[in-house]
Amino acid sequence: MISEQNIQQDSASWIFFVKVCFAISVGALGFGIFMLPVDIWMKGYLMMGSLFTVGSTITMSKTLRDQHEAQKLIHKISNAKTEKILKEFEMNGAQ
Repeated sequence: MISEQNIQQDSASWIFFVKVCFAISVGALGFGIFMLPVDIWMKGYLMMGSLFTVGSTITMSKTLRDQHEAQKLIHKISNAKTEKILKEFEMNGAQ
């Protein structure tokens, strides 16, 4: 069974750092696009593409993390079943 102790927890300072870095990078990208000496439609196109890229990256990272966690759980269940079978075999063999 998965317990709270087996799950790696990130510290509050690391979570804060990640959120601040994300906000700064998105803000700097938006400011850079805003300051470009091009027509408004080009700025809009770049901004739209950037927002879709950020959104797709977040979605992909969450999906890959969920897939990895599901595989870990499947392997734990498989290992537990194998251990149970081995214990039952050892018990029957000892009798």
